[in-house]
Amino acid sequence: MKVKLGHIGHSVLSISPRWASRSVKSISSNFEKLHLYPRDMPITKTVSDDVYALDAIASFDYNDKATKDASKFSNNKQFLNAYRLKGKRQEGAILIDHLEIANIDVILNVTLSREAMALLVEFKLSLNAYLKDLVVSPVWSLADVIQLNIKFSNVVTGQHTMATNGNSSLINSHFSISSVLLILLAISPSGSHIITGYGFSIREATIDDLQLAFKQNQLTSRQLVEFYIGEIRKLNPVLHGVIEVNPDALYEADKADHERNAKAPRSLSGLHGIPVLVKDTIGTKDKLNTTAGSFALLGSVVPRDAGVVTKLRNAGAIILGKASLSEWANFRSLAAPSGFSARGAQGKNPYVLSVTPCGSSSGPAISAAANLVAVALGTETDGSILCPASFNSVVSIKPTVGLTSRAGVIPVSPRQDTIGPITRTVSDAVHVLDTIAGFDYNDKATKSASKYIPRGGYKQFLNAYRLKGKRLGIVRNPFFTSGTGSLHAKAFEHHFQTLRQEGAILIDHLEIANIDVILDVTLSGEATALLAEFKLSLNAYLKDLLISPVRSLADVIAFDNKFSDLEKIKEYGQAIFLASQATNGIGNNEKAALLNLKNLSRDGFEKLMRKYRLDALVTPGPDAAPVLAIGGFPGINVPAGYDNNGVPFGITFGGLKGSEPTLIEIAYGFEQATKIRKPPSFKP
Repeated sequence: MKVKLGHIGHSVLSISPRWASRSVKSISSNFEKLHLYPRDMPITKTVSDDVYALDAIASFDYNDKATKDASKFSNNKQFLNAYRLKGKRQEGAILIDHLEIANIDVILNVTLSREAMALLVEFKLSLNAYLKDLVVSPVWSLADVIQLNIKFSNVVTGQHTMATNGNSSLINSHFSISSVLLILLAISPSGSHIITGYGFSIREATIDDLQLAFKQNQLTSRQLVEFYIGEIRKLNPVLHGVIEVNPDALYEADKADHERNAKAPRSLSGLHGIPVLVKDTIGTKDKLNTTAGSFALLGSVVPRDAGVVTKLRNAGAIILGKASLSEWANFRSLAAPSGFSARGAQGKNPYVLSVTPCGSSSGPAISAAANLVAVALGTETDGSILCPASFNSVVSIKPTVGLTSRAGVIPVSPRQDTIGPITRTVSDAVHVLDTIAGFDYNDKATKSASKYIPRGGYKQFLNAYRLKGKRLGIVRNPFFTSGTGSLHAKAFEHHFQTLRQEGAILIDHLEIANIDVILDVTLSGEATALLAEFKLSLNAYLKDLLISPVRSLADVIAFDNKFSDLEKIKEYGQAIFLASQATNGIGNNEKAALLNLKNLSRDGFEKLMRKYRLDALVTPGPDAAPVLAIGGFPGINVPAGYDNNGVPFGITFGGLKGSEPTLIEIAYGFEQATKIRKPPSFKP
């Protein structure tokens, strides 16, 4: 038996009473036989077929409150009796003729009856709610749909074709077939993130939202982990934001739920029971690998958790898995695209899939943006946290070097490396910073940097009204040189005005001495220093592993050559590895480079900040990353807008060492005044 489904008014025979269930409680064998789909009404060639179909779909569904009262209207098959017309019509029926329905002319007029008015309001409310409930969608509101219709108004659908500027083709120039299929896959709805009858939604939830849901028994850590694992299974084949999921994640979630129920002291921690993805350079002493995205380290065993992971575990956080990255923190090849690693494949920007996700902490940013997790940890040597955060419309904090431990993290440069949070809100990033900042005896730099941690932690600086009186510097050249008419330029001019309205003092048209040299890794000496530091620090890291297929940079290079197909050496090479291997410690050239970097930082950024008594330097996205990197300075990226193609861009607030409290006040104030971030759209 086959039943065709459709809407009222387009059927051969349809049953569509107002009380009929609008959603399906379960897909049973009836559905397989009848070819029914949720939210449709049966359309068949006979009454009996319609009734069988109706009985299959009419039942209580806790996701649709209207079905609770309507479910009493069930078991309709019993009324399939050809001899029940007696007393009704013909064959014994009684006809009462010439009746009238009061105000029938008004009822049949959608304007006079005000049906149209009601439907217009109800449609907007219900459609917005439906779109908000989608796991992924190119549109999140009726307004978005209208804008999409306007943008693609020239697209006219025909029989399996779309017209493009008068030329008939299989698909118009905005899309490829695979892209359309990808979008259709991505926007499929799921109720899995609606956890209880209270309707709590995990998507876009903050740490505070999740903790409140825990407290109110609307959510458990197990449910949260199950949701994220489900999203990873569904979206990661497209996004490649995650390399591995922790096989013990559900066990850790159950443990957190037990501690919460037992009111254990650490259950009061802000990160207790919260899943966290860590970049695949951050060591975990568990069943997860730590490989920097390379097969060369697959199967290696770290001696202990990284310092930041120890702090996360002590706070009760759940290590959900390892996020992907640009292989070896983007320090293997000059040719490899950002977000690529041999183990993790090519990471995709969830806003515009064909656009770079940037790197090297691409996976943490992709995952946080796409709601594969609420909290992720990345690492930065020069731009590796700030850049992916900017391109994926998330928040990131690049801490002062040494404020967070680098122990147990695959290194590039102990002088510049730092570990920081990548989340969707400033508040969440600050929660994480409070947890991971502090002394670690395995990282000597944390001893001196610990003096910067304020008594009472960083959350106290989450005040939306602290922009008043903040002195913000703007260096137009080279950071704001695009034409004044561009969308990017207009957005930042608007942001400058917003900052002024919030009470900030903007000191404009400033200059950083030797900025052209600072931004050139060769002229500044940064490349020379990093190449030598990488070989020394990586060899020390590999030597410290309990088990490893490789024990030196030379071994890694040999592995790549042996397994060149696996590591795509022919396509991308390993030029940086080879240049680093050619170094021989910190010699005269390296010492000169280090001195030059110190002088450039002192006479450039530091001098500017002190001369004008600046609280922060304001720059677009990661553009000033080298300025902050070479001096070990902190920065916070906040979503700042989207270009004409929907590609995100951020705004970065950078400051002197230990200025995180002030930067948090500025970044949080800006975020609360603008609230620009929106979920990703998965455009091709």
